[in-house]
Amino acid sequence: MQLQINPGDELPIYRQIMRQITDAIVGGHMKPGDKLASHRELAAQLVIAPLTVKKAYDELESEGLIHTQRGRGTFISEEPPVLRPAEARERLRDAARRLLTQARLSGVPYDDVTGLLEEIWEDMKP
Repeated sequence: MQLQINPGDELPIYRQIMRQITDAIVGGHMKPGDKLASHRELAAQLVIAPLTVKKAYDELESEGLIHTQRGRGTFISEEPPVLRPAEARERLRDAARRLLTQARLSGVPYDDVTGLLEEIWEDMKP
């Protein structure tokens, strides 16, 4: 999988890495057991500091999406994390609030937002 970063993006680089890996997992482009590039390899490929990649990997690991095996590497987790329904709903609520705030600030009509959500939902199907 080829990751790309945009230094001008408002999202920090480590979050861009996290988002792309998460999207690849959800979209079926990365499967359980797939090996990720090492911190150093990915940092060299993206021309960024290895600690930035480490931070992204540490966050993904704390979310249960990946796991590291000492001496072997970092892999996509076999079992995706399962959140309690209340916690999942709260996370979605926070994400929805950020999305709708950005849409309002940008002047994007609500119907366009729902259209984009449907489009992305379809793109994410494996």
